[in-house]
Amino acid sequence: MLDPLQRAFDAVHSWLFESAVQPLLFAAGASHLLEDAYPATEWFLLGIVQVALLAAVLRPLEARFPAERWDDRRGTGVDILYTLLHRLGAFPLLVFLLLTPIAEAAASWLRMRDFSPLNLDALWPGVTDVPLVSFALYLLVLDFVDYWLHRGQHRLRWWWALHALHHSQRKMSFWTDDRNHLLDSLILDAVKAAVALAIGVEPAQFVGLIIAARVLQSLQHANLPWTYGPLGAVVVSPVFHRVHHAIGFGHEGRSYGCNFAVLFPLWDLLFGTADFRRSVEPTGIRDQLPPPSGSGHDYGEGFWRQQWLGLKRMVDPAA
Repeated sequence: MLDPLQRAFDAVHSWLFESAVQPLLFAAGASHLLEDAYPATEWFLLGIVQVALLAAVLRPLEARFPAERWDDRRGTGVDILYTLLHRLGAFPLLVFLLLTPIAEAAASWLRMRDFSPLNLDALWPGVTDVPLVSFALYLLVLDFVDYWLHRGQHRLRWWWALHALHHSQRKMSFWTDDRNHLLDSLILDAVKAAVALAIGVEPAQFVGLIIAARVLQSLQHANLPWTYGPLGAVVVSPVFHRVHHAIGFGHEGRSYGCNFAVLFPLWDLLFGTADFRRSVEPTGIRDQLPPPSGSGHDYGEGFWRQQWLGLKRMVDPAA
């Protein structure tokens, strides 16, 4: 069943590249980018498939089983724009491709000095070189990195100034996952791409890892009251992640918040930041609330204002 779908996808990929992308690059005098443009075109198509499937599956589920009921969806539309920019704009793949020459030069320099870079595939011959096992291992390592990056986003003032945009959505839905300041996204993707290259992840495998992680993250941001039962201790559920976004818990709680794990609650359990409460809490940041509960702080409604205010907060915390 999967083979016909793969063949159809490959055919569309080749057609789009040959009929649109390649002529545009030649016309722009950028034929030197052809090699990188081919996987970027694949990423673009995979992004379209992702967004279409998520909207087809999660939007009806949110309507049928909402964790919160809203009078309207005003303020959620900008999150769709963020999703399209991140899923179709290929931020992670672009950074990965830009870092590849640097990583190859560094690896060559190390080899000349008889030092072999870490390759997780070769850790346990016969086990870690099995594609499914190596994929799971890479996903676990990158999620561990994500956990600590996420802790940094909440702990470092300048980084929280950017990350606050993500937490400022008070009507959280599956579209909210990609509601990030672009500078924040570039920092995260650059670090994760560098780690992926350092542990031997191939470009095609990196695409698969990013897609798997993002699909799970879209689900955990969904406006759904799901805890996953016992499985909620293994995979981050919508309620577990909602607590991270909750006013009074997500950023103000112990250690600048709780439930930092991106995919696997294992890290929160190991480092004492897990909160498995099952209540559906309102999301947002306390200073967004009107007085006397908050200060009515403005994080912006439109894309450009949100980006501008994020940069201003880096310089002036009161902005």
